[in-house]
Amino acid sequence: MNKTIKLVLPKSPTLQDYQGYVKLMEEIRGFSDQPLLYNCLLLGEEVGELFKAIRKEQKDMSYDNKKSKSHMISEELADVMMFVFAIANKCNIDLEEAFREKEEENKKRSWTKKEN
Repeated sequence: MNKTIKLVLPKSPTLQDYQGYVKLMEEIRGFSDQPLLYNCLLLGEEVGELFKAIRKEQKDMSYDNKKSKSHMISEELADVMMFVFAIANKCNIDLEEAFREKEEENKKRSWTKKEN
């Protein structure tokens, strides 16, 4: 008997909800066995696509829209987020906990705005 698993996020998901969703999504779609390095390379590709989408929106004159498919910043950010969660899952890192710990370290630092 083949049981269908539905991917559903709660209405107001937490960071852990997103991370769990990506883990289940990878299992369902057959990506959970991909090596960590492969996920890192795909993340790099998605970051490049995000930058291209930003260049397009900012009307960067060097952006060649004839040779490239249309990119939306929101879609590319979502792709980046998915790969970040996938990498965290493969490394057994709770991103919410990591974020909180890192931000506590950052609060102790001295921050100054650099002038352009």
